Formats: sequence, C-alpha cells, structure tokens
Amino acid sequence: MKPTETLKIGGVPEHFNLPWHQAISQGDFEGQGIQIEWKEYPGGTGEMTRDLRNGSLDLAVLLTEGIVADIVKGNPSKIISLYVESPLIWGIHVPAHSGLQNIEDIQGKRYAISRMGSGSHLMAFVDTSQRGWPLTEEQLVIVGNLQGAREAFRNNEAEVFMWERFMTQPFVDNGEFRRVGECPTPWPCFVIAARNEVIATRKEALQKVLQTIYQANGEFMQNKSAPGMVSERFGIKPDDATAWFAHTKWASNSQLSPKILTEVVDTLYRLHLIDRQAKPEEVYIQV
Repeated sequence: MKPTETLKIGGVPEHFNLPWHQAISQGDFEGQGIQIEWKEYPGGTGEMTRDLRNGSLDLAVLLTEGIVADIVKGNPSKIISLYVESPLIWGIHVPAHSGLQNIEDIQGKRYAISRMGSGSHLMAFVDTSQRGWPLTEEQLVIVGNLQGAREAFRNNEAEVFMWERFMTQPFVDNGEFRRVGECPTPWPCFVIAARNEVIATRKEALQKVLQTIYQANGEFMQNKSAPGMVSERFGIKPDDATAWFAHTKWASNSQLSPKILTEVVDTLYRLHLIDRQAKPEEVYIQV
C-alpha cells in the first residue's frame, strides 16, 4: 500500500524504541498506508515536549512524568497510549574519580539534568523527596544529554546525574561513572503523546500507528535474539541486556488508568513541579 499519511514521531535513541525501528525497517507502517518520519532526541523528553509545542512533531514517545507536567503547563497535546508498562530504573551516578562513595554523600550536591522538564530533572525531585532531602533549582546544571553529563563530570561542573541505568552501564564499566543508587519510577515509564490538532484531524492514522506498534511490541517481546540486538547496538554487556529485557514490558493496548495519572499529577503537584492538580481527562484521551 502506498503511504497516504505522513506522521513525524520523536523518541530517544535508546533500547526502548527498538520495536519502532524494527516496524519501520520492515515496512509495517507503510503497509497500513502510513509514512513514519522518525527523529531521534538525545536530549530526551524536555526536547520533545518543546517540539510538540512548536508543531515540528506530531507524536512523541516520552517519559510519563515529563509529558504530564508539560501538558498541565499548557502543551497542546495529550497522551494517547501507554508504550512501556514497566517502571524505568534510574541509576544515580557520581564521577568515579570523586570522593562520593554512597547515596548519603550526594545530599546538597549539583545535579546534571538534560533540560528543565526532562525526566532527569523531575526524577531528581522525586528521588530526593523520597529520601527526605531538600533539592533546589540552584543545584541543577543543564547539560543537554548523556554526553553533556559526561563532560560536566569531567569539568567538575556537577556531582550527580540520573539516567536510565542500563544505558549508563558502559560508563560505569569504563570507570567514568560510579553508581551509588537507583530509583524506579512509581509508574509506567513511557507513553505516546500526540498534538491535539493531530488527534482532532487524523484519528484513523493514529489508530493505525497504535495497532502497528502494539504488534511490533508483541513480536519484540517474543524475539529471543532481542537482548543480543540491544547488546550489539548500544554497547551493553550481554548479561545486562538480558536483565533489562526481562524487566521491561511493552504495551499491547492504549489503556492508561486514571489512578496512575492521578498519582503522577499528585506527585508533581506535591513537589511544586506543577501548579495545579489536573484531572486525568485533561492529559489523556483514547483515540
């Protein structure tokens, strides 16, 4: 089938999005009449929410807490589906050459974050709150992405960096980072969001995209060679890739419970990261 619709989709260059790349390379979306223009965002969720706002993206695969916060702040988009049902395991890292040896040592230190509104920003507040520590915006150092955090550590511009623990494992292995703790998200980690304009005018195309990615997710979870693909593509040790794969569950439908959304909103509000308690229907819609 010749594609009759084109959709611009953004996602991080990480292992979670391999089902998208497989479906694109196999022509699965084109078979549904959809042309996918995929754009990688090393800067993560904050970078994608910006491009949803300015209209240069139609959809994005991003962190739940990041898109919820930005929708409450006025992003003209809504979540249309779960993408990864399992929590994200955030590794809490310090420079390996530093004197910071355990989790208690990082209290009051400077946190490298990719950008304001990113997962590395929001989860820093979630984690320190859970530990009963204060964290102020003055402690945040914007570094852009994982590469920027490596440079900030080398230049003594920050002491703490939170990022997905398996993507950072190569830098723990090579002696750049030391992991002093972990923080799992208290909710499913990745969702798919679309601009309201796209939801209003291209619902059938969105439905086809979701049906196709659910199929791709199912095939990926059943693929015994998937951990090997992750290891080869991202430089992750085979045992680590296998552990990550066993932990991760991709969505097979669009259901996202109001209870989960309320928990995300309540947490962000309690931490003063948003200024009002939005209702679930303000941030999520089924197409």
